[in-house]
Amino acid sequence: MSSQNKLIFLPLGGAGEIGMNMYLYGYGPEGKERFILVDLGVTFPTMDTTPGVDLIMADPAYIEARADRLDAIFITHAHEDHIGALGMLYPKLAAPVYARPFTAAVARAKMEERGQDPWVVQVVDSYPEQIEAGPFTVSYLPLAHSIPEAAGLIIDTPAGRIVHTGDFKLDLEPIVGEPYDPALFAEIAQGGIKALVCDSTNVFSPHRGKSESTLNANITELIANASGMMVATTFASNVARLKTLAQAGVDAGRSVCVLGRSMQRMLGYAHSTGVLEDFPPTIELEDVADVPRENLMLIVTGSQGEGRAASAQLARGKYLGITMRENDTFLFSSKTIPGNEVSVGRIINSLSAMGVTVIDDSAGKYHVSGHANRPDLEEIHDILNPQMLIPMHGEYRHLKEHKELGESKGIAGIIAPNGAMIDLTGETPEVLDHIETSRLYMDGTRLIGAFDGVVLQRIRMATRGAVAMSIIIEDNDVIGVWAEAMGLPDTIGSGPSLNEAIEVTVEQELMSAKKNLIKSDDEVERLVSRIVNRVCKDEVGKKPVSQIMINRLVED
Repeated sequence: MSSQNKLIFLPLGGAGEIGMNMYLYGYGPEGKERFILVDLGVTFPTMDTTPGVDLIMADPAYIEARADRLDAIFITHAHEDHIGALGMLYPKLAAPVYARPFTAAVARAKMEERGQDPWVVQVVDSYPEQIEAGPFTVSYLPLAHSIPEAAGLIIDTPAGRIVHTGDFKLDLEPIVGEPYDPALFAEIAQGGIKALVCDSTNVFSPHRGKSESTLNANITELIANASGMMVATTFASNVARLKTLAQAGVDAGRSVCVLGRSMQRMLGYAHSTGVLEDFPPTIELEDVADVPRENLMLIVTGSQGEGRAASAQLARGKYLGITMRENDTFLFSSKTIPGNEVSVGRIINSLSAMGVTVIDDSAGKYHVSGHANRPDLEEIHDILNPQMLIPMHGEYRHLKEHKELGESKGIAGIIAPNGAMIDLTGETPEVLDHIETSRLYMDGTRLIGAFDGVVLQRIRMATRGAVAMSIIIEDNDVIGVWAEAMGLPDTIGSGPSLNEAIEVTVEQELMSAKKNLIKSDDEVERLVSRIVNRVCKDEVGKKPVSQIMINRLVED
């Protein structure tokens, strides 16, 4: 074991993928490092790969085993992929949590929802305020993003200064929150930056990112000329966009109503923490019926096609008594996140079939990204002039491209996917070790591991069907066989049902089996499973998941 102090960076989630961000920094001799953790995020399941799962997050097993050496948890901003797992994973970590006011309000709600003490979340101001956490001194660096009070971290260590950007864009007029301040970046770069750990999401976008303020004219013109009832959807956390949409509606002479619990919550947090001022007047749901359709605008949840959100329910027919009609207008002021195209497309098709005019952002007029584009990343590289670059927040292709971009300017870089422990101590970053990383699933009210087999079994049942068998044995004689096939065709031509075919075949083969086999539950289970597979394969072309229950009757 080395006694030399090392500065290490270890992504546990969010590197080589989009979502469930979790980053670990450590300093000290091997085996005695002190740690800080940055962000505890989630990603969302799909029916294809994680049926029935509610949320997915990185498994914090590595730092959980070293929780006595974890000095602090820092949350950069309140998007779900950075904060969503806080309440669920906190009992495994139990370290002080720090966040800026808006983010802290969301974090406390997350803690309370999961039965945790919300007051372990401590509110801090931005740079130059500092938090001492073991060998680390940390400040929040204000940045623009698509949610209020996003921030990077200035992490001072005995081995040098690290800037961890979190998610950011260079926006001089973000509507809500702090604008990009190049002078501040230049100030923190004085004395040198050891490492820049940087957002890579939009590294392939070749043009400078657009400001949130550039949308106002296009959205105002659209709503002013819209027919019928106007409905707009966007990300609930994009408080600046909500303000732009609402103001455009009011300017067009419409009464505006904001619908959806997540939007109402985000606006509540923004008002209570003082980050949102002069939000246009809105009406309550009960007043909507008194407003003529051509004078009404709704701002609703569900921009990503979420099945229970307002957008999807309106597309299915009705939401809170409100229906869409021919000649109404529906605006997606958002970008469809990869993976959500089918669910969003389903909503667009359903609304179009009703005669609703649907407008998306394919023309780039009604949405701007919250992430820095390639020229913006280059500007940050130039101002900070870091000794080394570690790309984060992106798929592997994003990390590779960002590394090469930095190297083109002479910045030493390295790709650090989840589980790659990077040594930042020297002149260039080096891979020190690899650790096994995994995922946890929130399944109903329980956290389960990716290797627990629950989700895999669901996938098998979904693709292959299932058969439940009950075998009744008395004195080593089979006296009853019952089968129930689920997720498989009931009938098989003009013959008996599938259940009957399974029961007859199983009973016949058990009756002719050797007595010694019937004495063993394990042997009976293996034989019945093979029979069920054979019958189902012959009759319907599937080998189902089998659940076999053996009941042995014993005389009193």
